[in-house]
Amino acid sequence: MTRGATDTRPSEARDRLLGTATRIFYADGIHSVGVDRIIAEATVTRATFYRHFPSKDDLVVAYLLGVHQMDRAALTAAIAGNATPAGALTAIAEAIAANIQSPGFRGCAFLNAAAEFPGAGHPVHEQVIAHRQWFLDTLTTLMAQLADGSSDAAARHFVMLRDGAMAAGCLFDPTLVVETFLRGVEGLVRIHSRREPVDAD
Repeated sequence: MTRGATDTRPSEARDRLLGTATRIFYADGIHSVGVDRIIAEATVTRATFYRHFPSKDDLVVAYLLGVHQMDRAALTAAIAGNATPAGALTAIAEAIAANIQSPGFRGCAFLNAAAEFPGAGHPVHEQVIAHRQWFLDTLTTLMAQLADGSSDAAARHFVMLRDGAMAAGCLFDPTLVVETFLRGVEGLVRIHSRREPVDAD
């Protein structure tokens, strides 16, 4: 066996494990999925699993990091594709709406994980908080470019609209949920962009 083949096999096995976990954690929940099922569906050995992920929690954290990277790439593309902050915020909302209407949608991966790992000191919970803080910071920066005085509140409002839409999107008609969500974001951006910055004096 060549050195190149030896070097690539572990990463391929890790990719299979992570891809399998991402699919079934999101579809079926984290606690309900055991290591044995992941090993079987990824077609790797138990030793291979533990070589890449010392514990199931390590795999869950890696799963959430992967989802975070996908979300970050989508937001970066939305921002880069729009010349104005209002356009970027609208594009972000439209990307969220498309996700809600996609096949197999099961809500927000991070909110789902938070429900299963409520402990504040748990590494999975900490990953959830880190992702949400990044999302809030991104929105706050865009809102500040519209009107700085109330950008924190406006960004939190957007996050709440998003959280509600993600929760409702897997329970009710996603078309109606998306329509309500997009209308809410449109109104939020319009109202916020008319506000004058708060006078520091």
